[in-house]
Amino acid sequence: MNIFHFAYNFLASGLSLIVLPATWCHERKEPERKAALSQRLGYGLPRLDPAMSVRPLIWIHAVSVGEVKAAEAIVSALDFSRTPASILITTTTMTGQRYARRQFDGRASVRFAPVDLWGSIGRFLSAYHPDLLVCMETEIWPNWIVKAHGAGIKTVFVNGRISDRSIRSYRKIKRLMKPVLEKVDAFSMISEADARRIVSLGAPAHRVQINGNAKMDAPEVDWNDAVIQDLKRLYAVDETTPVFIAGSVRGVEADILMDVYDRLAIQVPGLVFILAPRHINKSSRIAETARAKGIEWQYRTELGRTGAGRSAPVVILDTIGELRHVYSLASVVFCGASLVPLGGQNVLEAAVWAKPVLFGPSMEDFEEARTLLETFGGGICVRDAGELADRAIHLLTHPEEARRMGRLAKRAVLSNQGSARRHAQVVRELLPR
Repeated sequence: MNIFHFAYNFLASGLSLIVLPATWCHERKEPERKAALSQRLGYGLPRLDPAMSVRPLIWIHAVSVGEVKAAEAIVSALDFSRTPASILITTTTMTGQRYARRQFDGRASVRFAPVDLWGSIGRFLSAYHPDLLVCMETEIWPNWIVKAHGAGIKTVFVNGRISDRSIRSYRKIKRLMKPVLEKVDAFSMISEADARRIVSLGAPAHRVQINGNAKMDAPEVDWNDAVIQDLKRLYAVDETTPVFIAGSVRGVEADILMDVYDRLAIQVPGLVFILAPRHINKSSRIAETARAKGIEWQYRTELGRTGAGRSAPVVILDTIGELRHVYSLASVVFCGASLVPLGGQNVLEAAVWAKPVLFGPSMEDFEEARTLLETFGGGICVRDAGELADRAIHLLTHPEEARRMGRLAKRAVLSNQGSARRHAQVVRELLPR
């Protein structure tokens, strides 16, 4: 352990003595959160599911829903008929945990990730003894990597990305990062820019590969006619209905989009406006905004409750994991966290359905996806609410142009086909023989 790693542990341990007691007092009031915190500290860890006892055991860490989706694509690309293995998925967020349990039901054990404290990760490794640690995107946790390396567990970053925004933070602690990254066995990065950034932090260049974005891989689309027809019935739309979907909306974007709706509703007869917050616990706040503006709205969970479908022009999506299918209904899509400085969201989740995509100027966390869409002509950056409304009105009132733009968006996604398989190959090569 070098001086910088020692300092990191000293600070982390000291901070935990302050934060953890207060967190425990707060979380113990809710059984689910109390159990999650206990797991994260390495206590009361459930045994692996009996069906998941085959060795080797691959520990895949995916922070939240987006990373779980990428992990799902890569797990699906692993050929377990040739190389039997078990999967242990860990997440950090509660929404990611619920989504992973649902998506990996019967295929993997799902647990909460340990906090990056020396004792917590030690207890986790002792409980499960994984053979390979797979970090989705770029989750650089020094104690995880150092402890895994010391226990003979290989480590790989898969679907790795480092944004312009995060690289600035990492560079401030490069002396801590470099010796940690030297212990990682492989880096399977999304783009050349991501590869260049990870090398600049100290990753050995000969261990870095560029394999594309697993989230862009075309097989991720689950075109299920029965599901889509059911959604059309619930939302009371057909091929001629103008549908605007704002996905992964964050912060004050909800207020902005309600103003955008007012403009669209005047110009586009029969408009259906679907708004999906990035975090569903914000649904009630969006509902309050709509109510204050006199806008008629419904929650998604209310649709079909009495056998009837949608009756209001605005629907607030208060479910988890459904947005990717709801995109199939769209005429035009706006991807959120981009009109506010929050780094954007994955625009390709909508593009894969052949939908024209609009997004704001803050796309730092998904710059490669943005560039890909713009290069093919399937996406447009809007500077503010006024430009968003203007572009949306034009596309909604010119459906042929919207469909043409959507086809270009789909073509952009298809250009990245095979990424999940390439990432999976890197994982397979690191498994014990």
